Amino acid sequence: MALKVLTIVGARPQFIKAATVSRAIRETSGLSEIMVHTGQHFDADMSDVFFEELGIPKPQYHLDINGGGHGEMTGRMLMAIEPILQSEKPDWVVVYGDTNSTLAGSLAAAKLHIPVAHVEAGLRSFNRRMPEEINRLVTDHLSILHLCPTTTAVANLAAEGVTKGVHHIGDVMYDATLFAIGKAERSSTILSKLGLKPDAYALATVHRAENTDDPRQLRAVVEFLREKSRRLPVVIPLHPRTRLAATRMGVDLNGLQVIRPLGYVDMAKLLHHAVELYTDSGGLQKEAYFHRVPCVTLRDETEWTETVEHGWNRLWRGADFLDRKDIDEYGQGRAAFKVVDLLRGAAVAR
Repeated sequence: MALKVLTIVGARPQFIKAATVSRAIRETSGLSEIMVHTGQHFDADMSDVFFEELGIPKPQYHLDINGGGHGEMTGRMLMAIEPILQSEKPDWVVVYGDTNSTLAGSLAAAKLHIPVAHVEAGLRSFNRRMPEEINRLVTDHLSILHLCPTTTAVANLAAEGVTKGVHHIGDVMYDATLFAIGKAERSSTILSKLGLKPDAYALATVHRAENTDDPRQLRAVVEFLREKSRRLPVVIPLHPRTRLAATRMGVDLNGLQVIRPLGYVDMAKLLHHAVELYTDSGGLQKEAYFHRVPCVTLRDETEWTETVEHGWNRLWRGADFLDRKDIDEYGQGRAAFKVVDLLRGAAVAR
């Protein structure tokens, strides 16, 4: 019988990561996949377009759970995921990153004694005020397989006493970038649609709660971006959460080129030809390096410390860029197949 992998996703970055592993599963004999979409990102611009562009199989289960506080959302997801796991009886549950969907999936699986594999394990900001940090910590300590993108992530787990089932596999986001940029260069017309020329604009994204829930912080971020826009246009695909927060708080976005959220291919094209990126997204900090675009992180810390140490990233309130060097942590674009090999190998060992 085929090894059954149940994948739980719910947010934009997870769709992108899961797409690479899903392709590897489909290309490997002896494995099958059940996809569960919690619905955490429900807007078509933040969800459906990614499944279409990246060739992700339609989820067998769509839970349509979004909105509410962290506890409420996670609890509703737990209640919905548990009967699916009881019915499907997968050999593995695979979760990605650090969202409420990640936490709910790992909790539900662990309570039913189903082994959990965490892709992007070991990342730490060391800021427990971030909901994402709590999700990472709990998920890592519930997981059987810890699939780490960097050696720093491996060291973070070791410092917490987690050494069994830990593997440095490289970054599945690099796999995704290699897939997307070829497609983007061939088919995306986003630059002409927006009236932009390569190397003549900057790109920005803002969505994390630490920036969108505090009026003073959101105004400070917007003013920083406005200051940057005096030098060259700043394009900001506006996250629904940020749009609502700016409207509610009366934060003026004039001076920025505000557009709707983009699919992965158009976003890859925009990032590839940008002069600089300003973001509070963890994933985009890395993607900027993959495209060799300098990044300014709109936070007071970053999980991707190697991007700072190698001169491709800096904190917006911190020191200037260090001298730039290549980063050898992220692999050769085959991380997804390492995930599949480890799932198969660990299943045999058990």
